[in-house]
Order: sequence, then structure tokens, then C-alpha cells
Amino acid sequence: MNPWPMVGADLRSLRWIAWIIPLLIALAVAIGVVVSAQERALRTASARAADDFDLLIGAPGSQTQLVLTAIYLQPEALPLLGGAILNRIVASAGVRDFAPLAFGDRIHGYPVGGTTTSFASRWGRLAPTEGRMFAAEGEAVVGADVRFPLGAELTPAHAAAGHRAPAGVESTEEGQHRHEGVRYTVVGRLPRLGTAWDAAILVPIESMWAAHGLGNGHAADGAPLGPPFDAKTIPGVPAVVVKPRSVADAYMLRGQYRQGGTMALFPAEVLVSLYQALGDIRDVLVFASSLNDVLIFAVTTALLLALAGMRRERVAVLRALGAPPSYVLLTVWIGAALILIVGCLAGLAIAQIASALASTIIASRTGLHLTATIGISDVAHVAWLIGLASAFALVPALAVYRTPVADTLRRG
Repeated sequence: MNPWPMVGADLRSLRWIAWIIPLLIALAVAIGVVVSAQERALRTASARAADDFDLLIGAPGSQTQLVLTAIYLQPEALPLLGGAILNRIVASAGVRDFAPLAFGDRIHGYPVGGTTTSFASRWGRLAPTEGRMFAAEGEAVVGADVRFPLGAELTPAHAAAGHRAPAGVESTEEGQHRHEGVRYTVVGRLPRLGTAWDAAILVPIESMWAAHGLGNGHAADGAPLGPPFDAKTIPGVPAVVVKPRSVADAYMLRGQYRQGGTMALFPAEVLVSLYQALGDIRDVLVFASSLNDVLIFAVTTALLLALAGMRRERVAVLRALGAPPSYVLLTVWIGAALILIVGCLAGLAIAQIASALASTIIASRTGLHLTATIGISDVAHVAWLIGLASAFALVPALAVYRTPVADTLRRG
């Protein structure tokens, strides 16, 4: 006998319940999938953002904060390295290139980073999509997300502690801390990197020093940008990015500058610990979401069990007309399983949409370009939930299957 006409009739009799239950299940399933997808996307994007930072050197302090400030442009005051260390680094064997980094200013909410043309071009790998690289003090290149055209005249402001305005918006605090008399002219725009530096304004580090009345790091005016710097006039820098000649040189330099008043690290060292913490949080959230799924399945099964009890007379009539017990079992099981399975599959679709939305929100706050996709592990998780749903659907089916036909008809 064909069970589908009976299944359709049962689902129609449920009316709005047949829609509400799958929706609740879909939302519960989607939460777990979104958490897992976002964790993977954040891990990939943050690792990609650190690709151009082979070795970071800073003054002794928090390694995590050094990475967050230098790579992800999270504002924080860092201890400074003295000028003599810069010249020592550039003279070290195994250094292919290096670039000091300076932070602390903002223009319309965009962070200003002082550095060298070597780092602005990512060691010669990048060419501006518009204009050219800065070649003199007072010039600037902007990231792909900075909404200033070439030729724009910009006045930096000292960032207020604990305050961060949205990118592209000049806050009241920024207006009160402008460096009057300081002007940067936009001469170029960099290609998109998918990192926080896409929303940054890059200027020669000499301009950053000069804007704060600290000289320009050179003994004589008119000296070309970049090294060698004058150790006596360098005001200090919070971070130095080093491009080693080889992997062996990278480890040698890391060991060399982990002493003598400096701190050296590979960003991956810090990211691994952050990923471990992030992974632990994800595991807890996914586990909690799975428990939530099981709870919703249990509540849904209890509801379906109650509804099955209300349909016992119909089932008893079918049995009296000659329908075998297996037909009744199959009909009730298919109806309950369809409700639960549709909810699981809908949750997968909702998770894809929610992941894209969450990626957009995270990207707007961190500058990282996230691509959250539903992976094999997520599909396997939903497949496991579908198997679990099928098992739960047997409960109302078995309850109806074991209903005594004669007693039910007598009571009816």
C-alpha cells in the first residue's frame, strides 16, 4: 500500500505546526553550523593577514598585543624600541629587508601607519592600482577601502585613548586632537589585500615622527627616505618588520633579538595560541548547540507523540479495514521524520545565508576579508542530526504501532 496519501493528509491536518516545528529545528541547526564556519573563516583570514610579517621585533612586553597592533591595527600603546636598535637590525646578517612601523594617528577614523616604501609595497610585491608610492615626506598612499581620492589633502589627528570612530567618519575627539599645520597628500592607492591594512593610510615614518615634533630620524634635512637612520635622532618605534633571507636566518634573528632589551617573534607563534583558544570556544559553542538540537528534537518528538495519540482512532480504522501494522508504522514514521529532516536541511540553507551576513559584520569591524563556506564537517554534522531525527521519529510511530485496535474502536 502507498503510504504517501496518508502522510500528506496527516501533514495537512497539522496545519501551522508542520511549519513552526521545522523552522525551530532549522534555527537550532543553523547556529551550530554558523559558529563552525565562522571560526574556520576567521582562522584562514587572520593567517593570510600575517603572511607579510615574517618576523616582528619590538620592545619587551605582550607578544599578543604586538601582533594585534602591528598586523591587525588594533589601537594600543606599545613600548618603543630605541634608534640604535634599528641600525643594528639593518646591519644584521640574514636581513634581506626591514621596515619600522609607527602608529597612533587617525584621519576620519582611518588609522595612519608610518613605515617605509619597502613595506608599503610588501617588499616590492605590490604596485599601486592608482598613482604611485610615496617618495617624500608629506605624501601618502591609501588602502583599497579608504575613501579619499588621489590629490586629497589630509590632516592627521592624534588618536584618543579608548576611542575609535567608524572608518570614514571624523569624530569630535579627532577634531580636538588635530596636528595643525601637518598635511599629507594622497599620491597612490594600494590593491586590496583582504586585511586591516586595506583601511589604513600609509605615510613615510619620517612624516609620523615630524608630525609629533620629534624630527625625522635623519641627521640632515633633505635626506632620502628610509635607512640608514640617525640613531641619535630617532624617537623610537613600536614595531619592526623583518624580511629574512632564509628560514635559517629567520630563526637566527629570532634568537638574536630575544635578548638585549628586544622581543622577537613569528606571528604564527601567537596565532597558534589564539587559534587554540578560539577552537576551544568553538567546541563549547558547537557542543551547546548540539545539546540544543537534541532538546528540540525531544520536545518535537513529545509533541508528535501527543498528536499521534489524537489520531489513534483514524489508525485503528485503517487497521480494521485491513491495513497491516507495518503500513501504519511506516506512515507515522515518514510523517514525523519529514518534519524533522526538513528542519535540518533548512538549517543548512539558513546557515549559509547567516554565515555570509556574519562575515560581512566581522569584516567591517576587523578589516579581515572572510569567506565563510559550509564545509564537509558541517554537512557531516547535519547528516548526523538527520540520522538522529530519524531515530526520534520512530518514537511516535512505535507508539501508534502498539495501539490496541479493538480497545481504541470500543472507546471511539
